[in-house]
Amino acid sequence: MRKFLFTTLALGGAWSGFGYYFSERVIHIKKKDEQEIINREMALNHLIPEEYNKIPKEEIWISSPHGYKISCVLLKPHAEKKYVIFSHGVTESKMSSIKYANLFLKRGFNAIIYDQRRHGKTGGTTTSYGYFEKDDLKAIVDWLKDREDDILLGIHGESMGAATTLLYAGELGGEADFYVVDCPFSDLEELLAFRMKCELKYMPPSILLPLGDPFLKLRAGFSMKNVSPISAVQNIHKPVLFIHSAKDDYILPYMTRDLYEQKTGEKMLFIAKNGAHAQSLNENRLEYEEILDQFLKKYQFL
Repeated sequence: MRKFLFTTLALGGAWSGFGYYFSERVIHIKKKDEQEIINREMALNHLIPEEYNKIPKEEIWISSPHGYKISCVLLKPHAEKKYVIFSHGVTESKMSSIKYANLFLKRGFNAIIYDQRRHGKTGGTTTSYGYFEKDDLKAIVDWLKDREDDILLGIHGESMGAATTLLYAGELGGEADFYVVDCPFSDLEELLAFRMKCELKYMPPSILLPLGDPFLKLRAGFSMKNVSPISAVQNIHKPVLFIHSAKDDYILPYMTRDLYEQKTGEKMLFIAKNGAHAQSLNENRLEYEEILDQFLKKYQFL
């Protein structure tokens, strides 16, 4: 009996230890320093301070339905009512969206860049990979539509921001006219299983993920199963441009192919030849701009 109790307590302690470790890695993933992001974007000539400072802009704080403020910047050089909202990837900030905003500013769109939950200047204590973030994206869309009538609206998302975009569009009845999703994951549980195989080679995901998931629910209020863009994409009825780098080894490109296949109706797919994760634009700029123009012209947004 004493041995049984000892074994039970040991197993319970091991489960608790792993569950806390797993959930901590997921919900409090280490973020990049904001100045580091700005310096990187300047070094890559994505952010040229002299040009950025000339753009008419407005700093905006929008209330999240989850009780904090969302830090946004409205870039509005054009009188025409055409807008794109940009949703950045995990560990990044709104300044990493500048490279994409520049593409659309050049094509006559205004832009909103913003910090996702728990990133940059935006509040929130946990990262949920689109589960709560999709509600913040909806709050920004609602704010913009309350401010201006009869707008043409697109949403561009990168990595986690792409998943946020698909969840907003597919689960919340997204009100944008088009979506561009660059290197999204199709299912959080599947992605975490893959990342665990890469980073924790001797810990089998099929056993450990079910042990860790209750701690996500307890500590952060969501389950891995709640974050599944592949389950939402079939509900998106507006045009979607799917983008991924063929050499991405962080989120594998098959996930975007699966999302593309699952999406019905108007859609396009671009698999870039070069670049690692979230590097499709950096490493394939000409082709990226060409496919973007094809998409916007095909569906009469340009």
